Amino acid sequence: MTETYEVVVVGGGTAGLSAALVLGRARRRTLVVDAGEPRNAPAAHMQGYLSRDGMPPAEFLAIGREEIARYGVELVRDTVVDATKGEDFAVELASGRTVHAWRLVVTTGLKDELPTLPGVAERFGRDVLHCPYCHGWEVRDQAFGVLATSPLSVHQALIVTQWSKDVTFFLHEVAENDLTDDDLRRLAAAGVDVVPGEVAGLVVEDDRLTGVRLADGTAHAREVLFVAPRAVPQTGLLQRLGAELNETPFGAYPVVDATGLTTVPGVWAAGNAMGFSEQVVNAASGGYRAGATINGELLMTDLDAAVRV
Repeated sequence: MTETYEVVVVGGGTAGLSAALVLGRARRRTLVVDAGEPRNAPAAHMQGYLSRDGMPPAEFLAIGREEIARYGVELVRDTVVDATKGEDFAVELASGRTVHAWRLVVTTGLKDELPTLPGVAERFGRDVLHCPYCHGWEVRDQAFGVLATSPLSVHQALIVTQWSKDVTFFLHEVAENDLTDDDLRRLAAAGVDVVPGEVAGLVVEDDRLTGVRLADGTAHAREVLFVAPRAVPQTGLLQRLGAELNETPFGAYPVVDATGLTTVPGVWAAGNAMGFSEQVVNAASGGYRAGATINGELLMTDLDAAVRV
């Protein structure tokens, strides 16, 4: 038998669960397909979400799954491998199951590709960090290092000075002459120590970051290292559906309107599937907005059809 839902939500992170919650409460038959790979899994806590500040991400998602279940929303642990648009959307899952939907919400997020430096991946989310808004308060006033992987890393080095005045900027993959005069003036004004040369690895003692070692063997005492992962948008499904993408310095993301609607009629995007900088609170808002918009659109479509009859 063909399984038809009014809405299929691709992705069971914050954005997907938020959309599903709104749709479930609106009595829409909704399916969430969750691959179980949230971007913030390495983090012990999430911050900046009013009333949920400091909550472990896994706990937050578990509560979300319980909430959508109260309203009859189905959730399966699976992966969407393809979707095609005809009279409706045919959605193929890795398990071999095919479901149909009148609308899609794509919340497949992005993946962080970390610098290939020994020790970085193992300590990511602990004392190797990327977002000061997520973790800055917890490591405030410690000795910071910032690993440069592109000239854009200057911005990161400047921003983290809000949380510590002891900041060392390791140029690593960036040549000194790649920094502009404005960069150098701002770094000096912020009191950031600029260290040229390639970084070879981290110094770890008693399971704690204590320094950064350069290729020439010199070591600089540091307690926290900020890095800038390469963002890899998970937009394959949107591309196969024909969504227009917009190139940014952080990857290609779908062109969307204020509600998250892509250039493909019936397909919305939310969370990091629509932008690099969407934090958890933004993802929840985007999912809510998409869910409410879809419910209203489906309602009007049904009413217009009834009028024509």
